[in-house]
Formats: sequence, C-alpha cells, structure tokens
Amino acid sequence: MSAASARPVWDPAQYLRHAGHRTRPFTDLLARVPEPPGAPPRIADLGCGAGNVTALLTERWPAARVTGYDNSPEMLGTARAAHEGPTGQGGRLDFAHADAATWTPGEPYDLIVSNATLQWVPGHVERFGAWIDGLVPGGVLALQVPGNFGAPSHTLMRDLAASPRWRGRLSGVLRHEDAVLPPEGYLGRLAALGCSVDAWETAYVHLLSGEDPVLDWVKGTGLRPVLTALDGDPEAREAFLAEYRAALRVAYPATAHGTPFRFRRVFAVAVREA
Repeated sequence: MSAASARPVWDPAQYLRHAGHRTRPFTDLLARVPEPPGAPPRIADLGCGAGNVTALLTERWPAARVTGYDNSPEMLGTARAAHEGPTGQGGRLDFAHADAATWTPGEPYDLIVSNATLQWVPGHVERFGAWIDGLVPGGVLALQVPGNFGAPSHTLMRDLAASPRWRGRLSGVLRHEDAVLPPEGYLGRLAALGCSVDAWETAYVHLLSGEDPVLDWVKGTGLRPVLTALDGDPEAREAFLAEYRAALRVAYPATAHGTPFRFRRVFAVAVREA
C-alpha cells in the first residue's frame, strides 16, 4: 500500500490529550440538535473515535440505544474499555467497526451524528442521501468538521511535505482545503435532500499550555498521515518533526498566558421532513 493510500494509524492517548478543547465543538453541535422523534431514540455516532463524546449522547438521552462506529481498531478498543455497556434508564452504548465512506444504516435511526470525521472521507457529501434515507421521518443528521485547512498548522505541514526533501515519501498524503465544504455547501446539499437545515461556522481560539502545544495537538489528528507514512523510520520522523516544530513556533508564538490556537469549525444540523 502506498503512503498516499495508507490509512492513518491512530493513537487514542495522544488524541485525548486535548479532549477538553476537542469536546467543546461537539457540545455546541449537540446544543442545536432538536429532540429526535423516537422514545427512546436510536442513535448512531459515525466516527466515534475514543468514545468520549459518544458518551455525552447517553447523558442527554439516557434511555437511548447508541452505537458508535469507527474504522480504527485502536480507537474502538479504547472506546469499548472506557464506555461500553448499559446506561441510565435502560439505555445502552455499544461500539462497532464501520467505515464512514461505505456505511449505510441497516435500521431506521432517529439521530445520526458525525463529529470531526468527515474531513477524512473524500466525497462524503455523496453519502448524505443514504444517511437521510436511513432516518425516520423527523430524524436528524448532525455533523461537525474542522474548517481550518487554510490555517498555518496545515499549510506549513503541506508545504514541508511538498519540499524537495520530503515529497518523494509524502506526496499525496495530506488533505487540502477542499476536504470539507463551507456552511453554505452543506446547507445546499442537505436542503436538496428535503431537509430543513441549520448550518454555521465558529472560530475557536484555544489557549494551549505546555511546550510546543500546537505540535502536540496535531500529532493527535492532522499529522497522523505523516506519522503513519514515516513509521518504521524514526530518524526521518524526528527530522520532519524538527522542521515542522520550528515553523510552528514562529506561526504560533507562545505568550505569558499560553499559546493561542485559532481553529475554525463548520456545523450542520439537518432534519428530515416528517
């Protein structure tokens, strides 16, 4: 398998190092989700990762039957160990392997959620039709994706990967700004499927602490394709990280209070016609 086609290998512990900041967009998304029609609701979390935000669904709907889907064995193992099992009021939280690029609902759902996943799925908007068809009338599809592919954290990474030293090994590995749509794009696609849509974007300014915190952040997410491609070559991996670290320090200077890290995210909540 080529570096460009290899799936990123995920590190749940690294991802969860910034769980507080990463969870906030999900809670903001959840605040705009109307009550699903089922009582109790059937819920899918598509791209559940380590399961920490999936568990928040059972806090809001403790009687719901919730399944978190992911294609990372590492993430699923962490999610099952920490969160799987019965919940309050007769609900249950389970986790299962599935790929968002091909997953189709096998039963009617009241709510399908996808948080910070679809940016990894080329052509994900083409899956919306099948997902909306899998909702009960009045059911909800709610999604959040990072919209910061034009930020220095990503542009510097891509520029370095495309440099003469690295392009032979890293060409085609990283995503570009077309990985996600603007809010208007998601609104148009979902409205065309007969949904009422609430779409918006938010720019968060996370105040990160510690040494090289932006590098620490992207090690859990956006940098995973590079780390996967250079796995097995520790010298090359450390050389790339050293160059990237130096560039990030200039782009995101530390202050007396921490390192500000601006992060734009895109949201959409679509309700299928009843």
